[in-house]
Amino acid sequence: MMKLKSQTIDLGLSGYDELFMTEQERADTRKPKVEELPLSELTPFKNHPFKVKNDAEMVELMKSIADAGVLSPALARPKEGGGYELISGHRRLAACKALGMDTMPVIVRTLTDEEAVITMVDSNLQREHILPSEKAFAYKMKMEAMDRKLGRPKNVDQVGPHFRGQSTAQLLGDAAGDSASQVKRYIRLTNLIPEILQMVDDGKIALTPAVELSYLQPSEQEMLFSVMDCDEVTPSLSQAQRLRRMSEEQRFTDSAVMQLMSEVKGNQVEYVKVPVDKLRSYFRPDTSMKQMTETLVKAMEFYNRHLERQRRDRDAR
Repeated sequence: MMKLKSQTIDLGLSGYDELFMTEQERADTRKPKVEELPLSELTPFKNHPFKVKNDAEMVELMKSIADAGVLSPALARPKEGGGYELISGHRRLAACKALGMDTMPVIVRTLTDEEAVITMVDSNLQREHILPSEKAFAYKMKMEAMDRKLGRPKNVDQVGPHFRGQSTAQLLGDAAGDSASQVKRYIRLTNLIPEILQMVDDGKIALTPAVELSYLQPSEQEMLFSVMDCDEVTPSLSQAQRLRRMSEEQRFTDSAVMQLMSEVKGNQVEYVKVPVDKLRSYFRPDTSMKQMTETLVKAMEFYNRHLERQRRDRDAR
């Protein structure tokens, strides 16, 4: 007698009890579980590129948490050996610690390294204020994670059917609202030495000149920074491009850099710096900086007329 193979039908149910659940109960079982975790078990994400600053936004966040608690749970993944690695919520963690709290609400998910990096970057790129250095290292981390996840060879920006006809930079830029070329420009900033990168964050050097400077060797950047710091100057785009050519042609020397940076840029306004405390000693406490500046200019005009009269008197003798 021929035996018939038994067949099972997959009804798409997770268990017998689900047959008797309402739609609301089924939805509740699929919701992410929020746990109240001890702050001591949460560690920052490795090489987290976004800075946690004690600024006005942090003050507002602390006030909100003190009044209403943490309204949006953080996200973390389990660590080998115990504890959790924070994916998003670093500012909330810092605020809770500053307020002396012991726990905070966290959603725990098991994520691969690539998934964790991508999720961490995406969640933080939604912030209102992001420094160029933060975006630069975030883009770099996410691009490397995407390359590993997509199976692209290292340092090869392949475009083909397997990758939907787009480079990693294009995919990343589409998700972040930047062009592929802009993504690559930001990533170039990660080649700057910390001192020059800080000048970019401070708004002293614009993005495009900074990208040109990123092609200089670290020792050349250090040489350039010493000149900029000493003479309190920054390169224009034209000067940054010439510095890059000097490096490529191996003509980058102290004297060449100093000569180039001594050029007065067409739109450059030079200033004389005077310590404010010394300046205020000659004025009333309620005098504004504008009033002090105008008075100094008038005083110099009076002094020049005085010198001119002295010169005429000497010539008349």
